[in-house]
Amino acid sequence: MMKIITFKNRSVPVYFPSEQTTLVEQFNHKLLEMEFNFDFRKKWKRISKVEVVRDVAIFQYNDGTKLYLEVS
Repeated sequence: MMKIITFKNRSVPVYFPSEQTTLVEQFNHKLLEMEFNFDFRKKWKRISKVEVVRDVAIFQYNDGTKLYLEVS
C-alpha cells in the first residue's frame, strides 16, 4: 500500500505493508515527534521515498543512501 505523506510542505511517497494499518498511525505519530528536530527537518528535504517495514521506517535519499528510524 502506498500513501503520500506531506510533512513541512514536502510530499513523499510512503510504502506500507498492506496488512499493517497500525503502522500508518505509528509513522504519523513519529513524524509529529520529529517536527521540532532541526536535523531531521534538514534531512527530510533530500528524501525521495520512505518504506515502512515492521517497526522501522527506511528513508531513501536522492543519491541512494538510506536512513533508518524506529517508528514504534
